[in-house]
Amino acid sequence: MLTLASKLKRDDGLKGSRTSTTASDSTRRVSVRDRLLVKEVAELEANLPCTCKVHFPDPNKLHCFQLTVTPDEGYYQGGKFQFETEVPDAYNMVPPKVRCLTRIWHPNITETGEICLSLLREHSIDGTGWAPTRTLKDVVWGLNSLFTDLLNFDDPLNIEAAEHHLRDKEDFRNKVEDYIKRYAR
Repeated sequence: MLTLASKLKRDDGLKGSRTSTTASDSTRRVSVRDRLLVKEVAELEANLPCTCKVHFPDPNKLHCFQLTVTPDEGYYQGGKFQFETEVPDAYNMVPPKVRCLTRIWHPNITETGEICLSLLREHSIDGTGWAPTRTLKDVVWGLNSLFTDLLNFDDPLNIEAAEHHLRDKEDFRNKVEDYIKRYAR
C-alpha cells in the first residue's frame, strides 16, 4: 500500500535523478502541510497518551484522522469519545478543525460536537491559542486533558452543563454516566 510517507521518500529520491522537468512534476509535488504532517504524525504516534488512539481512514490523507479518547479517571471514566480532525491547507499557520462525534454532557464540548479548547482557536484572548509552533501532539494531549485537568466549569461552552454541575454535582455525574451508557460505549 502506498502511503504519503512512502511517496515523500520516493519523491525525495527522484529529485537528484531528474534531468528534465516533465508535465508529471505537478503530480509529484507534496504540500508543505503534508510534509509537516509526515513528521508530526510520527512524533504523535511515538508520544500518544495511553488513553488515546489515532486512526487514519486513508493512510494517504494524513490531514484527516480520527481520535478516540478513553478516559481512565474522573467523570468520563469508562467512556469512549470519538473526535474528527481535519488539518487545513494553511496548516501550521491555522489550527486543525476538530469536532467531537460522540454526544457528551461536558462544559467545554457542546452536544453537537463543538469544542472549547484555547489552542484550537486561531486568536485567543489568554495567549494560549494556536501558534505555528504547536503540533498535532499538542492538540491530542489538549483534547485528552479536557477529560481531566482542563475540564473547565468557569469558562464553559456548554453553559447548561456547567450550571448543572454547580447546582448539583451528583445529578451532573448521573447525567454524564447516562450519556456514556447511551452514546460512548
